[in-house]
Amino acid sequence: MLGTLSTVTASPVQAAGPDLIVNGGFESGLTGWFPNNGNATDTATLTPTTDAYSGSAAVAVTQRTTTGSGPMQDLSGKVQAGKTYSVTARVKYENPNSPATKQFFVTMHYGGGTYTNLGTVTTPRGQWGLIQGTFTIPAAQSVATARIFVETPWTQTPSTAPDTHLMDFKVDDVTLREFTPSTTIEVLGKNPGEGNPLISHKFGADGNAFVHDGRVYLYMTNDTQVYNPGPNGISPTNTYGGINTITVISSDDLVNWVDHGEIPVAGPNGVAKYASQSWAPAMESKIVDGKEKFFLYFANNGAATGVIVGDSPLGPWRDERGSLLITGATPGASNGVNWLFDPGVFIDDDGQAYLYFGGGGDDGSRSYENTNHPKSTRVIRLGDDMTSTVGSAEVIDGPLMFEAGHVFKREGKYYYSYSSNFGFGGPIDPAGPPTGAIAYMVADNPMGPWTADKYKGVIFRNPGNFFGAGGNNHQSVFQLGGDYYFTYHAQTLNRRITGGATQGFRSPHIAKLEFNQDGTVKEVLGTYDGVENIRDLAPYRVIEAETIAWQQGIATKKVEGSSAEFGDRAPNLVLHDVDNGDWTSLASVDFGEKGATALTAKVKPLVAGGRIDVRLDDRTAPVVATIPVDAPLNAWAELTAELDGLTGVHDVYFTYAGPADADLFEVDSWAFESKAEDETAPAVEVSGVEDGGEYGDSGDLTVGWTAEDTESGVATISATLDGQPVQPGAITLYTLALGEHELVVTAVDHAGNETVKTVGFTITTSVEDVSALIDRFAAEDKTNASSAVRLHKALDRVIAAIAEEKDDKNVIKAIEKFKSGVKDHRVEADEIVRTTLLRDADALIVAYGGTPRT
Repeated sequence: MLGTLSTVTASPVQAAGPDLIVNGGFESGLTGWFPNNGNATDTATLTPTTDAYSGSAAVAVTQRTTTGSGPMQDLSGKVQAGKTYSVTARVKYENPNSPATKQFFVTMHYGGGTYTNLGTVTTPRGQWGLIQGTFTIPAAQSVATARIFVETPWTQTPSTAPDTHLMDFKVDDVTLREFTPSTTIEVLGKNPGEGNPLISHKFGADGNAFVHDGRVYLYMTNDTQVYNPGPNGISPTNTYGGINTITVISSDDLVNWVDHGEIPVAGPNGVAKYASQSWAPAMESKIVDGKEKFFLYFANNGAATGVIVGDSPLGPWRDERGSLLITGATPGASNGVNWLFDPGVFIDDDGQAYLYFGGGGDDGSRSYENTNHPKSTRVIRLGDDMTSTVGSAEVIDGPLMFEAGHVFKREGKYYYSYSSNFGFGGPIDPAGPPTGAIAYMVADNPMGPWTADKYKGVIFRNPGNFFGAGGNNHQSVFQLGGDYYFTYHAQTLNRRITGGATQGFRSPHIAKLEFNQDGTVKEVLGTYDGVENIRDLAPYRVIEAETIAWQQGIATKKVEGSSAEFGDRAPNLVLHDVDNGDWTSLASVDFGEKGATALTAKVKPLVAGGRIDVRLDDRTAPVVATIPVDAPLNAWAELTAELDGLTGVHDVYFTYAGPADADLFEVDSWAFESKAEDETAPAVEVSGVEDGGEYGDSGDLTVGWTAEDTESGVATISATLDGQPVQPGAITLYTLALGEHELVVTAVDHAGNETVKTVGFTITTSVEDVSALIDRFAAEDKTNASSAVRLHKALDRVIAAIAEEKDDKNVIKAIEKFKSGVKDHRVEADEIVRTTLLRDADALIVAYGGTPRT
């Protein structure tokens, strides 16, 4: 429940249990009730009244003789020592001669002189106040006598000021239930207009961003799994030990975030049953055996790293390896002190994948070296299958290293970011990063070498500097819509729940990442503002109801079936625990010039009398449409309300109303209808490659594509390169065959209109390309410096033969000798080097009229 008529300390909402109070609403008159008679002087008159808070009846308390004079009910034999209960009651007084506000209590009498106040409220005169409280009966307390009653604060001589101490009052809706804590977060954890935290109905930490088909997915440690608020509304400290699922959210505009629920990774119900925990995930996709696969790496506590495989960013998931990927037995992984967790995965333009992992490293020496250079993280090559490793892990020497290694590539440079430690007891080098910050290094190769001199500075200081709540951190970087973004976590929602101290429950945040001209990173500041949306939301389609910009009071849960918006491979979630006064919203909904004529909600009523009110731009704005949720109970139904041609861009608020103290309904999806049918296909733009263009194979192409649809909005955008799925980004041209290629971008809007744009281009080679490739392979550590010199000498003979312009046969002979040099066992090079250079040499021979030797 959200909001009361009076100020009261909130307790967590509890699950509905049997009410131990008989006739708490007084609809059966005074059945079960009598005036408090704990003391001989406690007398009062109880009279039914129609002036009720709810229903048709309440009780009026008059002729009070003590402050304890009030309605009482005997609970002896119903309550048990050691158990926790939650109590509520409505109370009102109206005496014009009484104080402007008055405190009331619900109190338990255990017999004799033992009285315990269970809940309280201070309410204004003439208004119904809500008493609520949660209490635990001490284990040693006798409950042979247990009687509950409503009273005002004790004073020894109340008759000296009866208007102050003995005023008449009314009581209604008394409840007492065994307390069952709920993880539903009732506070306003994210104010309308704020971009951070990304979600406010649950927690999520260690976010790893993965972009696929124009949408960013964020995979997170599921802190909510161990969130267990007690009677005081505060959870014990997060120790992470019980977390074995991964939370996933996604967005294509960076403001409206879809809750995709949790992936059961570890434990007896997980995909990887041999793992006990799943923390700090990392995600990548790759074409393996002609099929795109999705690889989710996770930390099995601090001891190991595992991987599961999916058919889409949302699954379904399976275990292809059958064991943990990184353990103490992995070559080079462990020094006996470091942790083997916090995976970060990166695939370079040539298709080679790398896994970054590790952390900790405190050896107890309290030395300068161990504190500033624990050398606790590693990088290792992954096999082509992405579920195996190749070779030995190499050490990363990040100054003040702690955890959270992550790599991204920009303009040919590799950026390795990490979280710095809080000091291992030794002196901290002032030339390094501050403690508990996100620092970064830059190198020319994914393998580094990541020596301390590669350190460049700080990306993000500890969140305690910005939000008043510190702790560890974990980051990722992604590119969407041409810009770079930075994700991190902070205990902001936790702090808003408690109003102060935090217990380690973390929430995802986002910021824009910008660079200086020299390639260094501009330091990021933590804010509640977050980032602006990169596109408006298209409404004329099915929208999952768990797509949320801002909300208060709801929770989500997974139900049977698949997602109507995201397809058969995606789980389906719904809004639940929807109470009177709760609300959700969508940001920047573009209804266009033609406007919306109707809204359909797929809902499951749980009680009669619920409704959904639709408002624009503010949750308290006038109602523009109402959907009465009047379908049969406990069955899904599609209910529609007409709209009077909504046009333009608006924030849309869905406010929920119905009977108090009840879960109203569940909501699966929304769908707006337009005035006119959409017959216009999306407009597709491709950047970074020209149709009919020719490109030498020593270079790269950075390709991208966008689609816009002003009617129903873009539903999907995908691309293939020569028939294989491809994502926006850099294409290393030497990895493609020489000759013609075809990039095909397909966009479909929510009305089913499709646009297919084809861009054809050709990959060529030349002596200049071969020379540049030799240098590139050396820079990428695919061949060594001496081998590169040997290859250049062989190529110089080809260049000389071409320069003579005498006989093409001489050129062909020189190229064949170059091929022999490439095959020479004295040339140390990866297989891709030999394959590429031999291919290019054969193409040059053909260009000069020859036939390559096999």
